[in-house]
Amino acid sequence: MNAEIRRVFIVLACLFAALVGMGTYWLWRAPDLEARRDNPSLVVRQVTVKRGLIYASDGKTVLASNARREVQGRTWFLRRYPRGGLAAHAVGYSTLGRSRAGLEESQNDFLTGSNGDFSTALDRLKDKVAGDVQQGNHLVTTLDATAQREAIDALGTTCGAAVALEPSTGRVLVLASTPTYDPNDVESNFAGIEGIRGQCADPAPLLDRATQGLFIPGSTFKLVTAAGAIDSGRYDEDSTFLDRGYCLRYGKRVTNFSDQDGPEVFGRVTLAESMEHSINAVFCDIGTELGPRLLIDYAKRFGFYQRPPLDLPSQERVASGLYDDGRLYEPRVASDVDVGRLAFGQERLLATPLQMAMVTAGIANGGLVMKPHLVDRILEPDGSILTTTKAEALGQAITPDTAAQLARMMELVVESGTGTAAQIAGVRVAGKTGTAETGRDGQNDTWFVAFAPADSPRVAVAVALSDQAGTGGATAAPIARRIIESLLRSSA
Repeated sequence: MNAEIRRVFIVLACLFAALVGMGTYWLWRAPDLEARRDNPSLVVRQVTVKRGLIYASDGKTVLASNARREVQGRTWFLRRYPRGGLAAHAVGYSTLGRSRAGLEESQNDFLTGSNGDFSTALDRLKDKVAGDVQQGNHLVTTLDATAQREAIDALGTTCGAAVALEPSTGRVLVLASTPTYDPNDVESNFAGIEGIRGQCADPAPLLDRATQGLFIPGSTFKLVTAAGAIDSGRYDEDSTFLDRGYCLRYGKRVTNFSDQDGPEVFGRVTLAESMEHSINAVFCDIGTELGPRLLIDYAKRFGFYQRPPLDLPSQERVASGLYDDGRLYEPRVASDVDVGRLAFGQERLLATPLQMAMVTAGIANGGLVMKPHLVDRILEPDGSILTTTKAEALGQAITPDTAAQLARMMELVVESGTGTAAQIAGVRVAGKTGTAETGRDGQNDTWFVAFAPADSPRVAVAVALSDQAGTGGATAAPIARRIIESLLRSSA
C-alpha cells in the first residue's frame, strides 16, 4: 500500500512540476507572443492608444500625429504624417496592415506609453483607473526641419542620400533619402509608392539610402587611408611623392581619374597636394606600402564593419566594409585584396552615407567619433521631460594632430582642388570629393563629404548619389553646400 501511495505521489509531483514548468514557460514567452505582428488583439490594442507625437528639433514642427476615428463604438487613433515625405525614412510609419518602420518601430514602447519608466507606468495606471485613453510619450528628434527640406529638394529625383551630423555630439541634423515617399500612402495607396520613379534603375523609395544604401565610396575613402598613413607615423601632410599618372597593380596600370582624353600627371607632389587633387596613383602607392590590415584597422576605428549604433531598427542599418557575394569580407592576407585600389575607395569596398558622415565628423571633432542619434529627448504626455539623450563617444579614431593635418588638407580640396563647388563666402569649408567607377558606363557613384566652419566645426555632411555621369565635385558638392548653408544659418 505504501508503495502504491509513493507511486501516486511521484506521478502527481511530476505532473505538478510539469504544470509549473509549462506555466513559467508561457509566462516567460508572453511578452514575445503578445508582440508578434500577427497578433490581432495587439494590433487592435495599439490603435486604441493615443500614440505620442514626433517632432523636429524645434519641438514645434510635427512629423507624426494622430487622426481620431470611431470604429464600431470604439475610438481608434490612426497615424498621420503632416509633412509627407520630408522625413519619411527617419520617422518611418505605423500602420494596421504593414506594421511599422523607422522611429515608429524602434521607439514604439515610448510612443505607446509601454516603456518601463516609473512615471510612464504611473500615468498608464491613472489612465486605466480613470477609464481614460492611454497616451504615449512624445519624441523630439534632432532633425532640423529647414535643412531637411533643403536636402530633399536638392537631392530631387536622384537616387541618393544626405546625412548631416553635429560633430561634437553625434546629433543627426539631416537624414534624407531620395526618392522619398509619403508615409500616409503606406496604408491606403501602397501601389502609388511602388510606382515612384527616380534617376536610377531601381528607385526603391522605401529603402533608406542614408543608412542602408551601400555606395562605392571612391576617393572619399582617401580620408581613411590618409588617416592611417599619418596616424601610424609613416607619413605626414608634407611627405612627397612622384606621380607618374598611374601606379602598377598586378602588372597593370591604375591611372588617375580624368574626364579628359588621358590620365592626369602631377609629377612631384606632397600628400596634401595629393588630397587636394585626389591623385589615385599616390594613394595606390601609399596603400601598397601600408598594407590591407592597417587600412582595415583604421576603417574599423571610424565604425566600418559594424552596424552604426543609430536609434533606428537594426534591419534599417547596414555595416560598411569590403563585401564579397553580398557579405562583409575581411582579408586575412595581403593577396586577398587589391590594396592599391582599396586605398582610393574601389575594389569591393562599400559604404553608407551615414558611415562616411561619421568619418568626416570624427575628423572635425579632433579624431573623436561620437555615437550618432536621432532622438534628442522624450517627453511625457504633459510635456515634461522623461529622458534626454546624452552625447556618447564611440572612440578616439585618430590623434588630434592627425585630425588637424587632415582638416588642412581637406580645406585645400575646397579652396583650389576638386571641391571648389562647395565654397561658401565667408566660411572655411573642409571637404573631399569622390567619383567611384561602378563598372556601368556613365553610371558613377559620386560623393562629397565636408565639415564647416573648418576652424570651428558645427556640421559634418556626406552626400552620395548613384548612376551619375559627372564627378562628385560637380554633382554632390553643390548639394552639400546647400545643406551646410542652411544648417549654419539656423545655428547662427
